[in-house]
Amino acid sequence: MEKLTFYALSAPEKLDRIGAYLSERLIRDVSRHRYGYVCIAMEALDQLLMACHCQSINLFVESFLKMVAKLLESEKPNLQILGTNSFVKFANIEEDTPSYHRSYDFFVSRFSEMCHSSHDDLDIRTKIRMSGIKGLQGVVRKTVNDELQANIWDPQHMDKIVPSLLFNLQHVEESESRSPSPLQATEKEKESPTELAERCLRELLGRAAYGNIKNAIKPVLIHLDNHSLWEPKIFATCCFRIIMYSIQPQHSHLVIQQLLGHLDANSKSAATVRAGIVEVLSEAAVIAASGSVGPTVLEVFNTLLRQLRLSIDYALTGSYDCGAGVSTKIIKEHEERMFQEAVIKTIGSFASTLPTYQQSEVMVFIMNKVPLPSTQQSIEAGKAGENRNRLTQIMLLKSLLQVSVGFQCSNMLTALPSVFLDRLLSAALMEDAEIRLFVLEILISFIDRHGNRQKFSTISTISDISVLKLKVDKCSRQDTVFMKKHGQQLYRHIYLICKEESNVQAHYEALYSMLMLISIELANEEVMVDLIRLVLAVQEIAQINEDNLTAYNRCALFALGAAYLNLISQLTTVPTFCQHIHEVIQMRQKEAPYLLPEDVFVERPRLSKSLDRLGPEVFFWQSKISEVLGGSGYNSDRLSTPYVPQLTDEDRLSKRKSIGETISLQVEVESRNSPEREQRAPAEEITYETLKKAIVDSVAVEEQERERRRQVVEKFQKAPFEEIAAHCGARATLLQSKLNQIFEITIRPPPSPSGTITAAYGQPQNHSIPVYEMKFPDLCVY
Repeated sequence: MEKLTFYALSAPEKLDRIGAYLSERLIRDVSRHRYGYVCIAMEALDQLLMACHCQSINLFVESFLKMVAKLLESEKPNLQILGTNSFVKFANIEEDTPSYHRSYDFFVSRFSEMCHSSHDDLDIRTKIRMSGIKGLQGVVRKTVNDELQANIWDPQHMDKIVPSLLFNLQHVEESESRSPSPLQATEKEKESPTELAERCLRELLGRAAYGNIKNAIKPVLIHLDNHSLWEPKIFATCCFRIIMYSIQPQHSHLVIQQLLGHLDANSKSAATVRAGIVEVLSEAAVIAASGSVGPTVLEVFNTLLRQLRLSIDYALTGSYDCGAGVSTKIIKEHEERMFQEAVIKTIGSFASTLPTYQQSEVMVFIMNKVPLPSTQQSIEAGKAGENRNRLTQIMLLKSLLQVSVGFQCSNMLTALPSVFLDRLLSAALMEDAEIRLFVLEILISFIDRHGNRQKFSTISTISDISVLKLKVDKCSRQDTVFMKKHGQQLYRHIYLICKEESNVQAHYEALYSMLMLISIELANEEVMVDLIRLVLAVQEIAQINEDNLTAYNRCALFALGAAYLNLISQLTTVPTFCQHIHEVIQMRQKEAPYLLPEDVFVERPRLSKSLDRLGPEVFFWQSKISEVLGGSGYNSDRLSTPYVPQLTDEDRLSKRKSIGETISLQVEVESRNSPEREQRAPAEEITYETLKKAIVDSVAVEEQERERRRQVVEKFQKAPFEEIAAHCGARATLLQSKLNQIFEITIRPPPSPSGTITAAYGQPQNHSIPVYEMKFPDLCVY
């Protein structure tokens, strides 16, 4: 062997003949089952290959690869393993000159086949599979970095390589589930096809460039589909964890886009499959962090929201083909609900990876998707439409809550832009109690920037506020501007929510948290005064009871006021104010404990029906509070003014009135202050019939216009040329006559009162030049 190597190195031009001879011998020995000679020939080839790196090695390599292919074609496992080992050695050699004509298609196919070996003997099967994985690793190493070699990233190769590796990843042998000794365990782990396949997959993905990610990921998705591996989702999550940690970070968003596209493609698959894909998306987003969303931020959220909407439709109709009749698949509502929860969680995962300004954009985007009756959005009528709207509203608000929980912004003006806040607060006035609660929770998550929310989770009248350990910062200038701009709007909605009869304990707890968080996070003296006035007005709602609230609602409002004023008096640190609040609470404990949170907000509230016969000593009095706070520098005039909400058109024509009631309102267009008002005809009464007539008329006009256009197009398409020319000529004649009239007027202008025409600079001009004699620049003449 030494002499042969020396000869080959001395005369490199003889290498191809040496290779051809050895190849011929090996093929002959394989067919005659002389396996000892086969091993000798391969050993000789390996050593020559390792020793020689001259430019003429290419021809020798052809002979070598022909011999390896012959061994791999053999049915003997030992020969397959021998051939693979030789190929791996060859793959690790860096060649000086590239080969333009070498093909690895056979090797990719054969190694992939070995990866799926189903040999009866477990040990032999494991060895063959490991050889197949090593062979694929060798092919990748040999071709991946050389653009002149066969492109390993082509779908025809990737569709074989990736599934082979995944098959070994998912296939856990029985022997591995036994419990060997620690020494054997490490040996076994080294020999495990699973571990080797994972290493090979990581290496493959780590080498993937921007343009190759798609071809590498698509086979993974197809493999998971074909083997139904989305449903347990453990293996799918494991695969994508490997992928996300292996690829270059700047390519993360490409994987996310592939997954989103796959989710769209599977939009009519079972809910468990879609939930698996969404769970994997969520995991991938967390790993990729800031690189997960990529350039198309809103497209990611649009896809997820579209899937949410589809899922709601499926759950309501019971069919994957909405309106197409009978569906072959049975849709289980609880599975759809699980899918919806998974989508909402994923929306939160994606949003948490974004910078603050993009999170704000996403929240506005989601809010704009919420169907609200007060906007121009399509609100579906009928029972099914109402259910769909309600479920859509709840799911989108849940998604918004998920995003807002991870949202951190010191500037409230940035966090809650007007367009977003207006839509959010209009949802707060809806009759559905669950929707109102979501809106309150979303607002609380925005306002709570120091994590004080949990300290107000239970409503109580504690005597010492210091036990809460509140984190309080001074109100910033931006917060003051925000409250000046939106404060009255917030107070009005809090006031109106308090009047709702369908409120339960969760609503009152949320209202209490919101009032307290505004007091801590956003309050200066003016805001504090307004909040005290608001709570006293809420007490008045319960006291006068114009809205016929239940005994529970009234007691809850009294208790809410007591708990808030108890804490706010301790925050203001005005002794006389604290004393008055404390006296009223003590009086309630003696005379009317059912007006305190400790008796109302429990599992079995103790209520009283004699709420109209309460004495004045159990109420907080505005005059007394304005007197004690006025002495400490607060605005007593403002304090003594009862709070009255500024009702807007939105509130008057809000969700309370039905469409029929709104239509029957008489609309007066003219101004009330106009002196000509009496002479005008009375305002037309807008009824259902008039609206129907208007719609029918407008449809008829549109039909006529469409028909006229069709006739014109048809005429120009089918009429003979002479007829079209005559028609156009007639129009041209009409136009010419009009132009002649205009020229006549221009040529003979009316006489000036002074008898002369004044020029541009005030100089007298005795005559006018006719238009046809004027000299125009060439560019102006057509």
